[in-house]
Order: sequence, then structure tokens, then C-alpha cells
Amino acid sequence: MINLKDYGIEMWDTEKIASFRRTLLNWYDNEKRDLPWRRTKNPYHIWVSEIMLQQTQVVTVIPYYERFLEWFPTVEDLANAPEEKLLKAWEGLGYYSRVRNMQKAAQEIMEKFDGIFPNNHKDILSLKGIGPYTAGAISSIAFGLAEPAVDGNVMRVMARLFEINYDIGDPKNRKIFQAIMEILIDPERPGDFNQALMDLGTDIESAKNPRPDESPIRFFSAAYLHGTYDKYPIKLPKKKPKPVQIQAFVIRNSDGDFLLEKNLDGRLLGGFWSFPIIQTDFIAQQLDLFEKKDGNLQIISQKDLFEKDYQLTPTWTNQHFAQVKHTFSHQKWTIELTEGLVKNDKFTSEKELRWVPENQLSQYPMATPQKKMLKEYLGK
Repeated sequence: MINLKDYGIEMWDTEKIASFRRTLLNWYDNEKRDLPWRRTKNPYHIWVSEIMLQQTQVVTVIPYYERFLEWFPTVEDLANAPEEKLLKAWEGLGYYSRVRNMQKAAQEIMEKFDGIFPNNHKDILSLKGIGPYTAGAISSIAFGLAEPAVDGNVMRVMARLFEINYDIGDPKNRKIFQAIMEILIDPERPGDFNQALMDLGTDIESAKNPRPDESPIRFFSAAYLHGTYDKYPIKLPKKKPKPVQIQAFVIRNSDGDFLLEKNLDGRLLGGFWSFPIIQTDFIAQQLDLFEKKDGNLQIISQKDLFEKDYQLTPTWTNQHFAQVKHTFSHQKWTIELTEGLVKNDKFTSEKELRWVPENQLSQYPMATPQKKMLKEYLGK
């Protein structure tokens, strides 16, 4: 374990640590939120909740959590789930690698642990998609192991408690907060201790509009006592998402069915169905929009590219649609919709395409950008 003094942090004595634990847990016993995953010690259920809660608010997660366990009640059910049903269960939560990694981890549990969720920190941490925070949460909550669960909320609380002058957004600084938590965590109630800090960090000690005067641990907080609360935690700004221009093609056949394409696995939104899309930013234009004809360069339109790639020849309409915008963690999409109608709807392209009636669209897993495109097109 690192020496905290090397980072300018003076750890409390044993009596103060014990007092801190009592104060925090007394508050938690009186104020803890009643959440469905807190009514169980089932490690599978706790795991599902913790993965869903990454990057997603509690109020959003609850119905997803309940439906997910209804569809996949056991680790074995998750391990054997068809991809489309799995993605449908996660549809709208985003960060879809989370659920893919969950299925891989479930398959590891079936193969390496005879279908029984491992009950020690090392084995839990070895599973696909489970990092130190999630392993700590499952270990402490499901199995009562004194393992810290250090996420952004916990680091924020710790930064204020000890006036930590290190960026909480820099992964290499996580070890500082981990070392503090290994000392502070209550060995008798580690799960409740971790969850108490989670609750505190998401509400009273939140990143925006915190209420320090209401914090049960304010008199332990160096930042509160020294009047430096606004300075902590230190967090440098993230890079802004890269803007990306997207052309989407809303193609319908003579029956009014929509053309959907399944995105390739391994790509952004892999496995989900959407209207055919082409990236149209500057670099893509330089690479894709010119071809030689009779020795001369000729500009190819986006519509020409579609016809060439999809082996379909739509009649293009002049219908105008508002731009659709969607922001991922690393990209900010601006999507233009173009409508086309086809009479000959036979596929010769090797892409995975399907004609889908409007009343069956809900049966296909669709990511949020596609849902936004549908809403704009249908005016719903």
C-alpha cells in the first residue's frame, strides 16, 4: 500500500476513524434509499445493478434492472441469451459494451466456476468487464468482504475530507483514494459503508449544487472546516466530443416497409439495427466522394454512394427533416435524413439488411440515435 504522507495526506488516528464510521453508518441507517438491489445479497443481482448504474442515474436504472432479471433470472440465462434479446434488454441505456462484457463474464462463470458466482475478490475481479470498483461493490455488499468500492462519488467525498490536491479524473491517482478507503472501510459492515458513501456522493456531496451544511460528516471534512469546499475535488476538464457529420437514408419500399441495416459487431453501436448511415465529414468526403471517369475526377453524391453500396436505386424525395443530434462520450453526431422510395426491393448487397413494417420496428434492438431519427421522420 502507498504511503499517504508522500501525497500530503495525514491519516486520522484509530479513535477518529471509528467515530467517522459510526457517524456515517448511523446516517445511512436513517437515510438510505430503498432500492430493489438493496433488498438482496444475491451477487448476480448486485452485479447487474452495479453495471447498469455506471454512467446511468438510479431513477433510469430501476425499470431496466427489474426487466433484465425477469428476462435473464440466472447467470446461465444471461450466458445463453441471444444477442438481439440481450441488446433489446439494454436498449436506451447506452455504453453497450457493458452488457456484452456482462454476457462474456457470465459465460466465464459457467465455464470456470460451474455456474456459481465467485465469492472472493480476486476471482470476481478476473471476470470480463469487472474493474476494481465493481469488484469492491460486489465483494462488500454480497459477501461482506472489506473491499472498498472507489468510484467518482467516493473520490469526491474523500477529496473534500482530506483536501486531496490530485485530479480525481486522472486514473493514476485512483490508488491514493483506494489506499484511504482501505483504512477507513468498516470491517463489520463494508457493504453498508460503501453504499453510504455512494448515497452521500450522489446527493448531499454531489458534484453540482452540493449541500455541505447538511453533510453528516461535515465536521470530519478538512475542506468544510477550512472553508476550501469549493476547491475540491480537483478535476481537470475532459476533451470535448469530436463533431461528426452523418448522412442517414430513410428508404421505404412499395409496402411502406423501412430498410434497416444491422451494424457490424466491433463498431460503434455494433449489433443494433438502424437506417443505413454514411459518415460525411471532411476526411470521408476526400476519400469517398471522388472517382475517376474517363480519366477525369467526378464528384459522387451521398445518394450515389448509397446506390453503389446498397445495390438499390431509390426515387429520392425532396422532403426536409430537422437535423438529429446525439452525443456519445467521444463523438457528437449531427445527422441529416434523406428519404427515398424503391419499387425493386430485392437485396444483392452483402450487408445485413431487412425490410421491416412500421408496426414491427419495436421488435428490433435500436440505439438512441436511431430512435431519434425515427421520431423525427414519423413526427412522433
